[in-house]
Amino acid sequence: MNKAQNLPLLRSLAIATLVLLLDQLSKWSALSNLKLGIPEEVLPFMNWLLLFNPGAAFSFLAQSSGWQRWFFTILGLAASLYILWLLRKNQSDKMLSWALSLILGGALGNVLDRIMYGAVVDFIDLHYGNWHWPAFNIADSAICIGATLIVFSELRKSFGKSPQSH
Repeated sequence: MNKAQNLPLLRSLAIATLVLLLDQLSKWSALSNLKLGIPEEVLPFMNWLLLFNPGAAFSFLAQSSGWQRWFFTILGLAASLYILWLLRKNQSDKMLSWALSLILGGALGNVLDRIMYGAVVDFIDLHYGNWHWPAFNIADSAICIGATLIVFSELRKSFGKSPQSH
């Protein structure tokens, strides 16, 4: 591959790196400035709330005995390697590359937390009245946005086909 062919891949890796850096800087700030479990109101519907999630999304398996730390670390690293392969293979699809870059940066951010702290650092608490969405972080947001972009991209491709091509 020449430099021009590598440019889309390098751009994708730069996006993933930026997501990883923003995620880790925001978590460092939360760890430095917040007290565990004590909410600080930011907006009427949003608090900063430092929590550690040893499980997966929505605290899935958080109550397990500790094996989940390494399971989700290995799973995150395996997913990251697969995403790198997908990025290399699909460099011409800009939306897919953006989506995969966001997911890669987010996955690596949460993997790094599991390695360093044994759990993922969460600190964004959205709520309405007494109903609270599970706390999350920048990495989680990037993963969700990336997944949404993939779904949107696939729907757009699907609806863009003519009836004869189905």
